[in-house]
Amino acid sequence: MRNIPPNLAAHLTDGATTLCHCWRLVRRDGTAFGFTDHDRDLVIGGTTYAARSGLEAAEASVELGFAVGGGEVAGALVSAGITEDDIASGLYDDASVETWLVNWSNVEERVLLDIGSIGEIKRTDGSFVAEVRGLMHRFDEERGRLFRATCSADLGDERCGINLSSSSYSDTGTVTGTDGALTIAASGIGFADGWCKAGKLTWVSGDNAGISVEIKVHRAASGTDEFDLWQRAPQAIKVGDTFRVTAGCDKAHATCRKKFANAVNFRGFPHMPGNDFIIRMPQQGEPGLDGGSFFR
Repeated sequence: MRNIPPNLAAHLTDGATTLCHCWRLVRRDGTAFGFTDHDRDLVIGGTTYAARSGLEAAEASVELGFAVGGGEVAGALVSAGITEDDIASGLYDDASVETWLVNWSNVEERVLLDIGSIGEIKRTDGSFVAEVRGLMHRFDEERGRLFRATCSADLGDERCGINLSSSSYSDTGTVTGTDGALTIAASGIGFADGWCKAGKLTWVSGDNAGISVEIKVHRAASGTDEFDLWQRAPQAIKVGDTFRVTAGCDKAHATCRKKFANAVNFRGFPHMPGNDFIIRMPQQGEPGLDGGSFFR
């Protein structure tokens, strides 16, 4: 049950109300923005909620139990608020959103309606519609450790222990050829063919500086390296842009042991029997079905 402040409750019982919606959006980098569907700016708690930003509620829903509720907000892509370049660069991915109901004639009379996070953002013709997911969507995220054959750690994280800043696992390069979006060519990268597949490419300079993307394919031959990226670059890639690449890992035990010599930190269960073994019919006299270990 939502507790409505007494002063706002009294205002709601009046014959006429002066209400508006305000949204406080905080990106993952900590930058905060305020927006309102009122016709003038409002200052609440040190945050300026900008009017004329084109932001307004488009849809809202509330679900019972653990179903994910949420809604949508729609707005215009304007320089004073959310820009298309920022959205394309992923700065608003999973940003937190507070939705407030505010008495614009006395901003101290307000109530927090919802807290959520930005999900899918659709852009078209200078405008956008952003999905706002309720807190219940966090229950859909993987938590804890899963029993599976592949490694649950990410290459280079604390559980993995590999130092990706080492020259054995990372290198820098300069773009010598590109289609401007998904494919680049470079020289001077000292890794074997396929070494960076499933690795990460981080832009060091150029219009995409600071943005990272996963590598789909790595081809190395005759001193030239080519990289196909899984995600299109937000800004056009240009010859001369510099980047840093890291080795890739397919999370298999054999890769961890042979490529990284890191089997002691492997965070999977490589000896689990697969689905084919579990559901197939046993054959009379077949070895390995006496309850003993498969690996001794």
